[in-house]
Amino acid sequence: MTQSPTLTLHDGSTIPQLGYGVWQVDSDIAEDLVGRALQVGYRHIDTARIYGNEEGVGRAIANSGLAREDVFVTTKLWNDDHGHDSALKAVDASLQRLGLDHVDLYLIHWPTPRRGKYLETWKAFQEIRDSGRARSIGVSNFPQEHLQEIIDATGVVPVVNQVELHPYFNQSALREFNASHGILTEAWSPLGQGGELLQDPTICEIAAKHGATPGQVVIAWHLALGNVVFPKTVTPERIQENWDALDVRLDAEDVEAISGLDKGGRIGPDPVDFN
Repeated sequence: MTQSPTLTLHDGSTIPQLGYGVWQVDSDIAEDLVGRALQVGYRHIDTARIYGNEEGVGRAIANSGLAREDVFVTTKLWNDDHGHDSALKAVDASLQRLGLDHVDLYLIHWPTPRRGKYLETWKAFQEIRDSGRARSIGVSNFPQEHLQEIIDATGVVPVVNQVELHPYFNQSALREFNASHGILTEAWSPLGQGGELLQDPTICEIAAKHGATPGQVVIAWHLALGNVVFPKTVTPERIQENWDALDVRLDAEDVEAISGLDKGGRIGPDPVDFN
């Protein structure tokens, strides 16, 4: 069975680079799809409290027959759980829903700057890590200024920053900042939610060159850049297709051409304004 390459977090843990995401997937459906993904070979599952499917993800892992240490599980703290005590309660609630005694990675989902609590929350995350409830801690949707603030205030650097990232919005400056601090970049909406991106002439030309699908080419681009990526799909055939992107090897010209498609426009909300 093909295995995902792994990357090493700055705390020494390893993370599978290609994972399976379950945003907008009902819990019962997530149970079936995560089970299928684990059968295909995925060993990294990305969920969140707000997705409402932690229970289904947990059941799939429990029923997979895989050892707990063989599955990397990420979940996230939602915006209304910011704050020290709320964060400690939130991780316990997530673990109960997942049926696990720890997650491999726990993320602050959004900084929600108007609340003014992300620094307090980050300090609580250090307690969560030290207690063993999360092996590693990181953030999601943090722009450079908020990252710098929590690093300067605590000296604790997130292991990852999960952000919107796709060829039309490649976040080159933020990726460079992340890398300068040893922070791995994770990509959500890595396929730009399909549509226009997967019909882009450059993507399609490179796909034809490699005998691959446009989606596989975009996933291969993420892998070549060093991003952690977890394309979401509810189609069983696409679960396999996305996994097979591991066999697509882009050359430097391909990567450069895809990176050149950047338009600087988001699909999702701007973290500075999202509260």
